[in-house]
Amino acid sequence: MVMLKELIEYRDCNMNRRDILKAAAALPPALVVPSAFAEEKQKRGIVGTIAPELNVEFWIDAAGNPTTFSMNEQRGKWVYMKLWQSWCPGCHSIGFPTLKKVTDAFIDEDRVVTLGIQTVFEGHHTNTADKVREMQLRYDLPIIMGHDPGEKTATGYPNTMVSYITGGTPWQVIIAPDGRVVFDGFRVNADQVISTIQEDLAKTS
Repeated sequence: MVMLKELIEYRDCNMNRRDILKAAAALPPALVVPSAFAEEKQKRGIVGTIAPELNVEFWIDAAGNPTTFSMNEQRGKWVYMKLWQSWCPGCHSIGFPTLKKVTDAFIDEDRVVTLGIQTVFEGHHTNTADKVREMQLRYDLPIIMGHDPGEKTATGYPNTMVSYITGGTPWQVIIAPDGRVVFDGFRVNADQVISTIQEDLAKTS
């Protein structure tokens, strides 16, 4: 088993939000997941639970056109979700390159979905909705992308951050075909993610 400490390489744009951590108390205890993405000591995230539906109003498709996205409709598929902010240095040096690498690896694989969401918890004047299409083009990402601004919520935090108990950006969530969250944390090794998913897909081919 490859534990989280072997996958995580770096943290950037971290936040320590007391309210987000308190929200974890309302969720079921995380299960032990025998996966390459399992976490030994879960401090954030919701590893082991069924991925919540996303409450994001702004989505664009690969061509930049308005669209919708439902997490519940992805059952039977692997989902790799990258959370980012346009002004986050780590998102550009590490986050987007990782998303690009995973996306390219499965571009022709219908059983894998990659997506990106700008989860804005700071710098709302800069991390605006127009940056979603800008980043999509900049990194050549023909995938669905969304914008989740916390300033529009009652708590002041993006809905996605609250639902998945995330800790900042760049952040990623990996969801197995059965709907369970198997990774919910900072940067992972892209090659490990790709090989693990490929091995699982080979078993069901």
